[in-house]
Amino acid sequence: MTTLRLAIIGAGPAGIYAADILLKAERHFDVSIDLFDHLPAPYGLVRYGVAPDHPRIKGIINALRDVLDRGDIRLFGNVRYGTDITLDDLKRHYNAVIFATGAVRDADLKIPGIELEGSYGAAEFVSWFDGHPDFPRSWPLTAKEVAVIGNGNVALDVSRILAKHADDLLPTEIPDNVYQGLAESPVTDVHVFGRRGPTSVKFTPLELRELGELRDVDMIVYDEDFDYDDAARDAIATNKQVLVIDKVLNQWRKRETGQASRRLHLHFFAKPLEIVDDGTGRVGGIRWERTAPDGAGGVVGTGEIRELPIQAVYRAVGYFGSPLPGIPFDKKRGVIPNREGQVLRKADPSSGSSTWTEQMYGVYATGWIKRGPVGLIGHTKSDAMETVRHVINDSGNWWRPESPSEQSIVELLDSRGIAYTDLDGWHNLDQHELALGSAQGRVRVKVVPRDEMVNISRDEA
Repeated sequence: MTTLRLAIIGAGPAGIYAADILLKAERHFDVSIDLFDHLPAPYGLVRYGVAPDHPRIKGIINALRDVLDRGDIRLFGNVRYGTDITLDDLKRHYNAVIFATGAVRDADLKIPGIELEGSYGAAEFVSWFDGHPDFPRSWPLTAKEVAVIGNGNVALDVSRILAKHADDLLPTEIPDNVYQGLAESPVTDVHVFGRRGPTSVKFTPLELRELGELRDVDMIVYDEDFDYDDAARDAIATNKQVLVIDKVLNQWRKRETGQASRRLHLHFFAKPLEIVDDGTGRVGGIRWERTAPDGAGGVVGTGEIRELPIQAVYRAVGYFGSPLPGIPFDKKRGVIPNREGQVLRKADPSSGSSTWTEQMYGVYATGWIKRGPVGLIGHTKSDAMETVRHVINDSGNWWRPESPSEQSIVELLDSRGIAYTDLDGWHNLDQHELALGSAQGRVRVKVVPRDEMVNISRDEA
């Protein structure tokens, strides 16, 4: 029977789900899957993109662990695509590759002053507080008044971590350096800005409720933002999620405030226009335009300009994918161009055409690098199912590798001196982090430095 040797680049939910779905799918061939990730540990954004005080969301890791622990998928961590292994290497050793590299960069926000010192991308801040090994271990938490631009879940995660007292994060797996940094933060006010109204937000009721549970933090909302038009009222009447969000926000309007040491402000109908220079090249304020409902679910500018003093700003306006060597990339959307997961390239690159029409056989995509950074885990599974269906049906166009044996890729990595980690290595690191946590009465304490992660995984510590 034919065997499909498949490489998957990216060991987050998208990559692991794709592997699992293919192994369970009805097919006329055997499957041998190698999962690669540039990080020494698996699970991608579930480990490094979800706030540490989200244990319910991090429960997804349990399902992913069950898939990997079956033993029918090999894991190669600390292996960088484009550096440690190339597309030509994959073609020599595999029949096909699925890219599941996600979207980890911050999308741009094109307003004046966004480049000032004290202006940050939310994705970078999330990577810091989640202990990502490729980011600095310190963060400049010196601002008393902070702005967060965005009305999605990432904006609320960033706002919550900034406003929350560090001691209240100790029950989580927050790294020690992150706890120390947050404990020294002088923050008193966090202002969240969204250009639309309360019924048009992109965050979920769960995220919103968690804000209201913060100890010693007042939730500040403004009555002027709740003068709804017919479109907003219709959204409340027809969408259960919007109804719940509206109910939570209106409950906050009735709360007494003024006793807490910190405040988290939600500003709706506020379109950021400019980050104001304090005169020294640093963030000194934020200028925005008051918007108003347009009667059709959108907003229009009112011409009313407001300004607020701040000393730091975080843009949380979305994630963006990164290009991969040898693989087509749509610079406008931040994705690999594809048709239902089949990667596409331009038929004649020299023509200047911007149309992706020709299938790049043997190359597939799934997850955020396929469709952009939207949707939840359910979307990731359906993405993977769609992509895997094409992998199966395209068997006549798979690559024909020169050296497809499972041992050949191990020999290649060894010959290049790549200190890769495997599933047993992840178990070593996992148990080490759990032991660090147990010693402090906590669930887990993450190991942050990459070299330390690798040494523990490879039992070379």
